[in-house]
Amino acid sequence: MTIVLVAVMGGVGAATRFVVDGLVRSRTRGAFPLATVLINVSGSLLLGILTGAALFGGLGPTVLLACGTGFCGGYTTFSTAMVDTVRLVQAGETRRAVLNVLGTAVLAVAAAALGILIVQALVR
Repeated sequence: MTIVLVAVMGGVGAATRFVVDGLVRSRTRGAFPLATVLINVSGSLLLGILTGAALFGGLGPTVLLACGTGFCGGYTTFSTAMVDTVRLVQAGETRRAVLNVLGTAVLAVAAAALGILIVQALVR
């Protein structure tokens, strides 16, 4: 049953990514892949919240697996971030490529840590 939940939530996450990506891209222009960065950072924040809820709030392992591995795994897209980076390099946008790689990594880790801290503060 857990495998089915992870698969279903992965599909929901991927569909959500598709919608969010389309909404952001329709409102922004330019070479920088803002939609992908926003998706990866918001997904990392959500994963941090889920992890915090598991650590401090009693969120069960099945829900964590379904939502963390399933939804967040389907929603976030680090492979697309790397393809975006390669495209920026190919277009001669080296600074933007470096900003994309480093910015995504730093912001995603910070967002995950923030999510854990938010839950920890709310529980105490």
